[in-house]
Amino acid sequence: MITTGYYTGKERSKRIFAIIGASSGNLVEWFDFYVYAFCAMYFAPAFFPSDNPTVQLVNTAGIFAAGFLMRPIGGWLFGRVADKRGRKTSMMISVLMMCAGSLIIAVLPTYSDISVWAPILLLIARLFQGLSIGGEYGTTATYMSEVALKGQRGFFASFQYVTLIGGQLLAVLVVVILQQVLSEDELRTWGWRIPFLIGAIAAVISLLLRRTLKETISKEVRKDKDAGSIAALFRNHKAAFITVLGYTAGGSLIFYTFTTYMQKYLVNTAGMHAKTSSYIMTCALFLYMCMQPVFGMLADKIGRRNSMLWFASLGTLLTAPILLTLKTMHDPFLTFLLITLALAIVSFYTSISGLVKAEMFPPHVRALGVGLAYAIANAVFGGSAEVVALSLKSIGMENTFYWYVTAMMAVAFLFSLRLPKESAYLHHDL
Repeated sequence: MITTGYYTGKERSKRIFAIIGASSGNLVEWFDFYVYAFCAMYFAPAFFPSDNPTVQLVNTAGIFAAGFLMRPIGGWLFGRVADKRGRKTSMMISVLMMCAGSLIIAVLPTYSDISVWAPILLLIARLFQGLSIGGEYGTTATYMSEVALKGQRGFFASFQYVTLIGGQLLAVLVVVILQQVLSEDELRTWGWRIPFLIGAIAAVISLLLRRTLKETISKEVRKDKDAGSIAALFRNHKAAFITVLGYTAGGSLIFYTFTTYMQKYLVNTAGMHAKTSSYIMTCALFLYMCMQPVFGMLADKIGRRNSMLWFASLGTLLTAPILLTLKTMHDPFLTFLLITLALAIVSFYTSISGLVKAEMFPPHVRALGVGLAYAIANAVFGGSAEVVALSLKSIGMENTFYWYVTAMMAVAFLFSLRLPKESAYLHHDL
C-alpha cells in the first residue's frame, strides 16, 4: 500500500474538503434524478391515463429509460468540457441543468390540462436531466479519483456512491414522509410535485458549493491537442474503453435492478403494499450507503481487480436465486435481509467503480473516457432495466429477466479479468 504520511495537514484537509464539496453536489443531482423513479407510481395516471397500472408504469419507465439515452451525449459533451475546460466548470454546468429539469417537472401541467403535450414535456424535461446526469458521473468520478489521498483512494472515492445512494435514499425518504402526511389522493393529484421542487432548490445550493472547488487538471493538460478528443480516445485507448464498457454494463444492470426497480418489484410481483416497500427500501439503501466506505477500504487492501472479480462472480451465482426467492417472499424482514445481501454484492463494484474506470485513462481524456463508457452502458443496460423487467412481466415471462441479469454478470466477470493489477495512470498523478 502507498503511504500517505507525506501529506501535510493542510493538504489533507484541502483534499477531504474537495471530496465533500464534489460529493455534496453529486448527492443533489442523483436525488433529482431518482425522485422520478420513486414518485412514478403516483404521477403515472396524471400523464398516462389507463385502466392498467402496469401499462402506466411501463410508460413512465419508458421515459425514465429515455433519460438514460441522453447519457452518452452528456458523457461525451461534459467529458470534453471537463478535459478541455476543467472538472469544476463541467460539474457546475451539469448541476445547473439538473435544477432546470426538476423545476420544469415540478410545475408541469397534467394530461387533463394540456392533453398529449403533458407527456411530451415530461419527456423533454427528463431528456434534459439525462443529459446532465450523463456528464455528472464521469466528471465527478474523475475529480474525486484525482483528489483522493494515495493509498486510500478506494475509501475516499467510495464517497461518490455514498452520495449517489444518499440521493436515492433521500428520494425514498421524502416519499415516505409524504406518505405519512398526505392521503393517497393528495399524493396522486399534487403531492408528487413536492420532491421535484425540493430537488430544484437543493441544486441551486449545490451550485454555490461547487463554486468553491479547486481545479485538478493543469492548464498544460487542458491545452493538449488531444484533450477531450473522442478520436484520440478511440485511437489510443480503445481497449480500455471496451473493458470499462463491458463491466459497467453488468454493474449498471444489477445496480438498477436492486435499487430503483426493486421498489416496484416488491409491489407488483411480491404483492407488498407500497408503504411497506418504501420502508424496506429506505432501510436497505441506508445500509447500502454505509457499506460503501467499508468496501472501499477493503479494495485498498485486496486490490481493485480482486474486488471486481468478487462482485461479478457472486452476482453471477446469486442474482437469480435472490430474485426468485423475493418473488414469493411475504415477510418484510426476510425481504430486507435478502435485498441487503444483494446490495452487499453490488458494493464490491459500486464502492470503487468510478476509481476503477478513472485508472484506465490518462488525464487529458479521463473524464471523456469514464463518462462516455459509463453513459453508453447505462443507457443500454441500466436505463432499460425497468422497461425490460416490466415488459417481460406483462407477457408472462418475468423469470427471463432474472437470467438476463445473471448473464450480464457473467459478462462483467470476463471483462473484469482484463483489469490491470495496478493503474498505469492515477498511480503517478498529483
